[in-house]
Amino acid sequence: MTDEARIIGAPTDYGANRRGVDMGPSAIRYAGLQTELEAAGVSCTDIGDVAAPPAETQDANKRKPEQGEAKFVDEIESVTHEVADEVATAIDAGALPLVIGGDHSVAIGSLRGAAADADIGAVWFDAHADLNVPSTSPSGNVHGMPLAAALGHRDFEDVEWANAPTLQPENVVWVGLRSVDDQEAADVRDSVGTAFTMSDIDEHGIDEITERAMEIASDGVDGVHVSLDLDWLDPNEAPGVGTPVRGGVTYREAHRAMEIVAEHDREHDSLRSIEAVEVNPILDEHNETAELATELAASALGKRILGRE
Repeated sequence: MTDEARIIGAPTDYGANRRGVDMGPSAIRYAGLQTELEAAGVSCTDIGDVAAPPAETQDANKRKPEQGEAKFVDEIESVTHEVADEVATAIDAGALPLVIGGDHSVAIGSLRGAAADADIGAVWFDAHADLNVPSTSPSGNVHGMPLAAALGHRDFEDVEWANAPTLQPENVVWVGLRSVDDQEAADVRDSVGTAFTMSDIDEHGIDEITERAMEIASDGVDGVHVSLDLDWLDPNEAPGVGTPVRGGVTYREAHRAMEIVAEHDREHDSLRSIEAVEVNPILDEHNETAELATELAASALGKRILGRE
């Protein structure tokens, strides 16, 4: 288990359909992320934010033919390169990269950086599958496409900057799906990845599902990227997200899942990188979603009620 984390801010809302998520990194820091991690026994370095000019200064409709209806692709490509470089640099330095967003399109960079010189799996704690592509996306918002981009799925097959070639499809696991577009659902069913829906969590419990997810994601690879979209939680727990969906996990289920991530890492040295995304302070109440993000990050890195084990 890591004793050192490197915080990387990615203040983007290029991939989202609502403004405000670009302020997520600031809100998470304000909620005491570094203090929370250090209290859990993790030494932290915060490198600040990658460059991301405000969306209103850019042209969402400046598209190339191969980009289809996807919005802000040039800007997302630029952020992807920066995030990937910072994630890879952190890993080379022996630190665990913790990317804080920002919309979920930043995961394209997280996955590319984590996959540099290593085979990886991914556990996707999210209400959504994020397997849309520009030609089938109902919105054109890239925060619904990061896994498709990293896997080189459909439209992204030849988009080199977006692909993470050593992300192994059979080591991709979705946890807690409950809002999936029709084409995505077909693609998830046809994939070699593993999908656990909220119904699976209801039936088997968060412990069993998360343990199975970590086992599948880490099987035969060098490490696991954990992606935590705060809309995975029920909106009653995390109101400050751009795409809330009723029926998500509870506060305690979310903490327990992150505790299991930490337990698996302690036993197998499996955690390679982690991100927390989609915190939108404009939609939040008293910064509670950002505070929850800091708590969950600390749980994933080993914090327990009676101290770090």
